[in-house]
Amino acid sequence: KGNRMNFIRAFEEVTLKDIPLVGGKTASLGQMINDLSKKGITVPTGFAVTADAYWFHLNKNNLLTEIKNLFSSKKTLSLKEVQSIGKKVRKLITDSPLPEDLVKEITVSYQDLCTKKNKKSCSVAVRSSATAEDLPGASFAGQQETYLNIEGVPALLKAYKDCLASLFTDRAIMYRIEKDFDHTKIALSVAVQYMVRSDVASAGVMFTVDTETGFKDSIVITSSYGLGETVVKGEVIPDEFHVFKKTLLTGHDPIIKAQCGQKAIKRVYGKRAPVIVQKVDKEEREVFSLTDEEVVELARYGQIIEDHYSQLHGAWSPMDIEWAKDGIENKLYIVQARLETVHGNHQKTSHELVTYKITEKKAKILAKGQSIGQQAVVGRAIVIHSPADINQVKDGDIVVTQMTDPDWVPIMKKASAIITDSGGRTCHAAIVSRELGISAIVGTHNGTKTIKNGSMITVDCSSGMQGIVYEGALEISVKKTQLKDLKRPKAKILVNIAAPDRAYSLSQLPVDGVGLARLEFIITNTIQAHPMAFLQPEKISDKRILKALQTLTANYETPEDFFVDKVARAVGFIAAAFYPRPVLVRFSDFKSNEYRNLLGGKYFEPQEENPMIGLRGASRYYNPLYAPAFALECEAMRYAYHEMGLDNIQVMIPFVRTTTEAEKCLALIKDSGLLDGQKKPKVYMMCEIPSNVLLIDKFSNYFDGFSIGSNDLTQTTLSVDRDSGILSNIFDERDPAVVMMLEAAIKGAQKAGKPIGICGQAPSDYPEIAQFLLDLGIDSLSFNADSVLPFLVEYSKK
Repeated sequence: KGNRMNFIRAFEEVTLKDIPLVGGKTASLGQMINDLSKKGITVPTGFAVTADAYWFHLNKNNLLTEIKNLFSSKKTLSLKEVQSIGKKVRKLITDSPLPEDLVKEITVSYQDLCTKKNKKSCSVAVRSSATAEDLPGASFAGQQETYLNIEGVPALLKAYKDCLASLFTDRAIMYRIEKDFDHTKIALSVAVQYMVRSDVASAGVMFTVDTETGFKDSIVITSSYGLGETVVKGEVIPDEFHVFKKTLLTGHDPIIKAQCGQKAIKRVYGKRAPVIVQKVDKEEREVFSLTDEEVVELARYGQIIEDHYSQLHGAWSPMDIEWAKDGIENKLYIVQARLETVHGNHQKTSHELVTYKITEKKAKILAKGQSIGQQAVVGRAIVIHSPADINQVKDGDIVVTQMTDPDWVPIMKKASAIITDSGGRTCHAAIVSRELGISAIVGTHNGTKTIKNGSMITVDCSSGMQGIVYEGALEISVKKTQLKDLKRPKAKILVNIAAPDRAYSLSQLPVDGVGLARLEFIITNTIQAHPMAFLQPEKISDKRILKALQTLTANYETPEDFFVDKVARAVGFIAAAFYPRPVLVRFSDFKSNEYRNLLGGKYFEPQEENPMIGLRGASRYYNPLYAPAFALECEAMRYAYHEMGLDNIQVMIPFVRTTTEAEKCLALIKDSGLLDGQKKPKVYMMCEIPSNVLLIDKFSNYFDGFSIGSNDLTQTTLSVDRDSGILSNIFDERDPAVVMMLEAAIKGAQKAGKPIGICGQAPSDYPEIAQFLLDLGIDSLSFNADSVLPFLVEYSKK
């Protein structure tokens, strides 16, 4: 019993206090089993072979002296020497017989575990758990090995020794050298955990913080088929889900993003080897690997775990969690949880905002993928396929490869950025890049083929969740702004948003909300097709277009569901990022020529001589050519507001020519159910036509407020096509006639007792216009994202 107390601990017997004995990984599992099982968190049971057993094995075989001698022969070690010493130490550990006492304890514990599961022999995961693991400033994650689908005592004993030996992998040795840890003072405990049958389901990683921006109110889940190693190692581009914490427990639909990944391969149980790699069928790749209900359940687990560890640590503790779904039991399990190492260790709010901007974007685009970090960097591209090529990489190079694993860390430390063909936001390359404070673009598919070795490239991660690799060395401007020193005008300062992907980072700007979120941008980038193409596919004769529409909607029962879901979640993503600050969403304002460019658009749009003043805005919404699609837009807004619980959403109708049009559009919006209930969104109108200004008192009877669109107001006041290069010298928001219109609109709204702001380009381009509007007492100014800080900096100087 004495030996058993030293060598074995059931997970149920340990907590975080036992890290010196069982390591951080196992201690965390025990902590969750003890404290969170009553809250519905299910952790696969198992046992730890303690650090005492590691020392016992080394001492029984007199290995410690030999290991010390190998490392003390030289004060500094080159990579070649590390590789040589590591190989010798690993051989010492694996070639030495395990002490009989230890063999007996492991055997009995394994048999007990199988009996618990009513099995003669059961499959287990054998995971390393270093005694310095997951401590602040020392993330040992991925430094040692994990062995999956190990069954039977002989296989378990071999995996156990291999796991001990992995304490001396090249990467682990180099990591300890960097952190100044003594190689002979860190022990390894080994966790033996019952295997969740995710080989016939799915698995992945969950972070309780957005790892790119530090946005605290989002839970990010990645998922792929089979064992979770494919996601952790970055071998696939997984599905990605974002769940909004503030509506997670209120009974609303909290999923603000659902992106289907490539999921090309999966790891499953094999007959000749414990784990093999299989290709995923095309039909499976095109659908999500988790249901919405499972996403929400996982997110709820994540929130419970974060709350628990935050309480334990006495400070907000965002978590990095591995999960797996058992396809036989149809049940979700948490298999690992640790403190997220980037934002979890930097909890002081920074008063400095650093922004990067590429001033020239005409260069050729070489690759696109998911961006990690928010920087832009120029460097020499080095395309390599193995960590053995480390000598090719110089400090500041941009490393381009298929994927990375912990063996790549020494190379990554030299790099200024990383580009990989495979991987998602939670893969190894992404996690390590964040910890190193460098940018990465993962999941480019073809970066190693399109980027030439030795060429100069620019990596741009500054524009949201999509990262872009440009050919050549482009000019990059870097701005640092001290937020605490900025003064604010009486009017609210808002920001215009085009792409939802930028919402998390833009929400960190010192703004009071969003003054303009354009639905047409969401339709272009997310829907990609003309809305009527989903409703009347029988009008389309091109089979390629019909096939593309089927591919787009593969995850949905009907095309209408696809449109509503995608638009609602894109709007919801923006609303969640700024919650509870107001977000003003404008219904689509495409012109007919722009709609024709969408997939299937030519079948539904008229040819107009002057589309700028043709079928657009309010006139389109009640026209039979588009009315059914406008009903979908309204349903998407209804879903985001009422079903997703994002009650900071406000809506806006553009280009309302007459009060009759106002009546017709409001009737359609009311019919959609968007304005049902005690709580309902405010409905604004764009003020951008002379009739809007002249009759603002009449329009005030229909709307809760106004937002001036200075671009169209200038166009319609001066009768200048704003897209005409020939007339560009006439188009000027500072023209006296336009200025009179601006003043009349503001005074008219004030007289009617309705709020009025501006979301057009004028305040962003002309500081004197912004000041003029402030002097008139305008309620809000909404700027383009790159104009917010310059305006506030200049305003603060006054």
